[in-house]
Parts: sequence; structure tokens; C-alpha cells
Amino acid sequence: MQSAFQKYTDNAVSKTVNFPHEAGKDEVANVYMLAYEKGLKGITIYRDRSREGQPMSTGQQVTDATRKLETKITPRKRAKKTTGITERVNTGCGSLYVTVNSDDEGICEVFSNLGKAGGCASAQLEATCRLISLALRSGVDVNTVIKQLRGIRCPSIAWEGGKSVLSCADAIASVLERHISGETETVEKEEIPQGKMSSKTEDYGLVRNIAGQCPDCAGLLAYQEGCFVCPNCGYTKC
Repeated sequence: MQSAFQKYTDNAVSKTVNFPHEAGKDEVANVYMLAYEKGLKGITIYRDRSREGQPMSTGQQVTDATRKLETKITPRKRAKKTTGITERVNTGCGSLYVTVNSDDEGICEVFSNLGKAGGCASAQLEATCRLISLALRSGVDVNTVIKQLRGIRCPSIAWEGGKSVLSCADAIASVLERHISGETETVEKEEIPQGKMSSKTEDYGLVRNIAGQCPDCAGLLAYQEGCFVCPNCGYTKC
């Protein structure tokens, strides 16, 4: 457009090209090269928010809080030396050992090991703990992490100290919760053999389903004729 109207203009002519805040060096270079090729007398570029005060804006006020939100979060570096505890939790997949480490700024990482399990289960636990550690070192509140992990349910449910452990993720949440609350006492629990019910269970009016949920229909599994079966859809662990 400028090359068209400057043909009939004797004075100096310059057009300002307004760039959005996200514009990069290549876009600026393209404007200057196009101006050179068209033989323009002058050209100016302006990138939005390149100055604190500007005569024109889109009407959206940019505050310090907005700039902070636009800044990508970078997790702090892992300290060379950390301190922590390791706690064993019974899960439907076996004994889960959860290690919670802290540095000068608080909880910074979580590790877990599922007994002798390998393959997919160990890989998923490693991925879960890596993401938890990354979130904690990025400044995410540990209570928010606990809230996201709490209540995740898998087909195999276990019992620990009279409370249900719905999954390995739920177990990690319980360890984190006890860690920040300062609970260190070991809770004695009643061991219940697979497929048997305790007298305490009947006294409480509860049915402890050691096998957990059916992986097909999410119904409760029942122990019948030496095997755990689903009375709803017919699924059987045998």
C-alpha cells in the first residue's frame, strides 16, 4: 500500500507496521526486506508491549500479574542433599514403599517402589512420581497434589489401619498427607487373609471386599466357590 501512494508524494513517507507481542525476529526481517524490494522511502515497526507506555492498545490492560502468568514455570533444581522418610503401604497390587524427600524449601520429590512388581506397573509408578516431584519443585502446593491423587480407584482395593487404599496413587496421597501433618506413628492393623472375613468386620456392619471392583462393570466382587466373581456381569478372576 505504501509503495502505491508514495509514488505521488514528494515528502518523506513512512508507515508503521504494528506487530503483536508474540512476533519474532523473522517477521520483522520480512517487513524490512519487503520494504527494500518495493523501494519504500521509509518503514517503521512496533511490537506490542515493547514499551511500558504506548499511545494505542487493544484495550486489555497488561498488569504484573498477567506478565507472571505468561511466564513459563521452571522447576527449581534438585538439591544435592535431601532428607526424608520411607513408608510401606499395603495396596491391592502388593506392598508399596513410598519415599518422600524434602529440601530447604519443603517437600521436593517422591519415589515409590512396588515390591517385586515390574513392567507396566513400575513404569506407571515412576511416571507418576516424576510428575509429582516436578510439580512440587515448580511451586505447586502439596495439598493440591494430594487432592488430585486422592480417590483414584483401581480394581484391587486393600485395607491399611482400618482405611481403604483404593490404588497406588491413593496410597501415595495418604503418605504425603501424613507427612505434612507430622504423623509418624505406625498404625497396627488386622491382617485379613484373602477371601476371609474377620469378626470385627461383622461387628462394624461392613463388608470388606478385599478383591475390590470388577474391571469390566465396576461392581463389587464377591468371594464365591474359591474365587472372586462379579455377580453383575459374571467376570471372574479365575
